[in-house]
Amino acid sequence: MAYTVLVPIDGSPQAQNALEYAIREFPDATFVALTVLNPAELSAGGTEMGMASYADRWLEAEEERAEERFKQARALAKEHGATLEGETVLGRPARAIVDYAEDHDVDQVVMGSHGRDGVSRILLGSVAETVVRRSPCPVTVVR
Repeated sequence: MAYTVLVPIDGSPQAQNALEYAIREFPDATFVALTVLNPAELSAGGTEMGMASYADRWLEAEEERAEERFKQARALAKEHGATLEGETVLGRPARAIVDYAEDHDVDQVVMGSHGRDGVSRILLGSVAETVVRRSPCPVTVVR
């Protein structure tokens, strides 16, 4: 049975570092790059053409960004002879990552940490910390 490593990617340097680490540390694994589209980001949306129209445009733009991230991630994986699948889900990032790991029998999660501390961590929460606490499998956090 193949070892499956889930790597959440959001376009950040930390996510890139996590993917590079995962490929280096688990060379024989199958990788899943997961992008979570958070509908909470719509709260700052426009109302000129109506919320539904704005939501559709937002979703389309986010899916295009995700596809570009997957393209870059696949290229990196290919350089190392690895296999990488791209998946996009809607939801709150921490919950979506944990749910995906549970539903798809993921063996390992490798994710980047944005390294927030102090007040910003308290106010914004920590996706990585929540995933570490709730994940059904081991989690490696790369800084």
